Amino acid sequence: MSSLAAARADNFYYPPEWSPKKGSLNKFHGQHALRERARKIDQGILIIRFEMPFNIWCGGCNSMIAKGVRFNAEKKQVGNYYSTKIWSFSMKSACCKHEIVIHTDPKNCEYLIISGAQRKNEDFDVEDAETFALPADEERGKLSDPFYRLEHQEEDLQKKKEAEPWLVRLQKVSDSRRSDDYGLNRALRDRLRGQKKKIVEEERVARKMGLGIRLLPPSQEDAESAAAARFSSKFERNRKDRRAAIKASSIFDLPSASRAQDLQSKRRKINATTASALLAGRVKPSSWAQKQESVIASALVRARR
Repeated sequence: MSSLAAARADNFYYPPEWSPKKGSLNKFHGQHALRERARKIDQGILIIRFEMPFNIWCGGCNSMIAKGVRFNAEKKQVGNYYSTKIWSFSMKSACCKHEIVIHTDPKNCEYLIISGAQRKNEDFDVEDAETFALPADEERGKLSDPFYRLEHQEEDLQKKKEAEPWLVRLQKVSDSRRSDDYGLNRALRDRLRGQKKKIVEEERVARKMGLGIRLLPPSQEDAESAAAARFSSKFERNRKDRRAAIKASSIFDLPSASRAQDLQSKRRKINATTASALLAGRVKPSSWAQKQESVIASALVRARR
């Protein structure tokens, strides 16, 4: 941006036709000092950036609008609480363009949703949040009663007596730990050095084993899991024996007599089955069957001769 454009943007540029008699630059240009934000200033409305003070549910689409989301809101005064003004903020939700109206509540130092949304109620457990429970409005009113206040003080004194041993013990532990800052710092640094040395040693052992990751120290649970694992060693042993026997045998060895007899009996059964099927006319003879028939026929002719 040039210097002239920057001066115009910052409203510091005075044109040649301007003179002090014509007033300020805003008066000379016929515009408000807040520019577009003051387009409804004649109605008592000012455009501001409003930040949502709590989580709400949109009344148009039932979507949640989180705390801290900012809107361009129309701000105007709608009343007074004594001498404090009550302001109204009207805005459009980004999800469905639904109008939301929120008023200030000076009496309770809070914001009130007038229309267009519903506040999201979030309850937290006092113990989980590690906070103290504030007394309810009824108890605050009762504290003005001297008898109720006396009973309340008696309960607090009793709770103090019960928790006093623990508080004293915690205070002693805290004092003992903070009494020697140099010793605590030295012990902490020694522990960190030991942890770093242990990590370096684990990485060295992992690299020696050919691993790219650091191994954690062994535990009792890992030892029990490893002891419970069972592997099928018998299957591996049988597989190795079969493979060794196959490698040791020769591919040129002739089959034994029993093996030859088994093959001959299987061939006879196949021939008998094929012949019965041909006689019944159920199966078309294959080329192998035709060849076998021709061989048998030639053998019969030779036998008759």
